Amino acid sequence: MTWTWLALAALGAGHGVNPGMGWLFAVALGFQEGRARAVWRALPPLALGHALAIGAAVLAVAALDRVVPAALLRPIVGVLLVGLGVARLVRHRHPRHGGMRVGFRELTAWSFLMATAHGAGLMVVPLVVGRSAAAHATHGPHLAHASAVPFAGLGAAGLGATLVHSAGYLLVTGVTAGVVYRKLGLRLLRTMWINLDLMWAGALILTGGLTLVF
Repeated sequence: MTWTWLALAALGAGHGVNPGMGWLFAVALGFQEGRARAVWRALPPLALGHALAIGAAVLAVAALDRVVPAALLRPIVGVLLVGLGVARLVRHRHPRHGGMRVGFRELTAWSFLMATAHGAGLMVVPLVVGRSAAAHATHGPHLAHASAVPFAGLGAAGLGATLVHSAGYLLVTGVTAGVVYRKLGLRLLRTMWINLDLMWAGALILTGGLTLVF
């Protein structure tokens, strides 16, 4: 399942590129305090909040797996993804924090809310569900006892997926924030801006559609 791990890392990298997921906040904190240390200090809580949002979505699906047939999980996730993407096309407001003087706890909460609002966790779930299903198909007899443990199959796959995805997110967020702060500054945002909200909504709908089809 190497392709699954690569896809999870690439999806995390895609989240890291999005300024609404954290690097813009880190750069703003760096300019506000006038030192690069503020940028690097913001990265751990941003990554933690993002990972918590991913983990929460995966755990929710793992809990659902206890009462819903596995064959229905992917359609449910697919419908949720399409619905969230359409909702973001119609109305895309983000949770807002009241100020820029924030600590570790506030940054973690902000990152969690932003990742949740963007549907980051739901986009990871189809990959986790597919990997868990493949593991059961390959090692079914050996997982018979483990299936009695809460969150055994899907939950275990979700933990690894969260770590790999978050590593990709942290790497790209850190590199992007560092380059923007040291080399490009706010000129990048004044001269070149891509509507990532529309791209993200399209990605949600596309992922949901593929989840429903395959």
